[in-house]
Amino acid sequence: MSQPQFIHLHVHSAYSLAEGALQVKDLIKRTRKLGMPAVAITDTSNLFGAMEFSLESVKAGIQPIIGCQVNIGDENSQLVLLVQSETGYKNLSALVSKSYVEESEIPKPVISWDDLVVKSEGLICLSGGVKGPIEQALLAKRSDEAEALALKFKTIFGDRFYIELQRHGLREEDAIEEDVVNLAYAHDIPLVATNDCYFPDESFYDAHDALLCIADGRYVTEENRRKVTK
Repeated sequence: MSQPQFIHLHVHSAYSLAEGALQVKDLIKRTRKLGMPAVAITDTSNLFGAMEFSLESVKAGIQPIIGCQVNIGDENSQLVLLVQSETGYKNLSALVSKSYVEESEIPKPVISWDDLVVKSEGLICLSGGVKGPIEQALLAKRSDEAEALALKFKTIFGDRFYIELQRHGLREEDAIEEDVVNLAYAHDIPLVATNDCYFPDESFYDAHDALLCIADGRYVTEENRRKVTK
């Protein structure tokens, strides 16, 4: 394979229940077709696809990167955690499992900051894009809070923390991109380009949009609802 120009590190498969529409086998075929030697799977709050993903990747000669998109602190802030080692896999499994069994008033599984600190070894952390806590603080014009959060993540993960840059054509991304880049440079935090993937190509957009409507009990004709871009 030629040197890849891009490797996907933020991917939702069909195991992101009622959210992703990308079958694992199709993901691996697509990855191989694009000449990428590796790909990550980062389903929302679960590791259900880890076994199938690993086996299919190895069969195709693709390096599997196991990860998970998790909610941190509350249901509105997300991170991506990628497994770096066997210890990391055990820690991620423990974090995800505990997020389901802990008593909480929040309806979604959420990882606490304290648990993240304790179980950070062997994990790479990506900031989460516009739904990440740093980016959410920047969108709310709370730059001091964003800086404090960036330093907090750097303290927890060291050089295993990356700030995500995403360009989905969203107004929110454009509004804070310069601030995100400046924050990363100011504190020597590496940047990584990601694409929050839910389906294999544009032809699946309408079907996936309908899936989101079914999951949320909304109508396709409604404007003020959850959407992703093509």
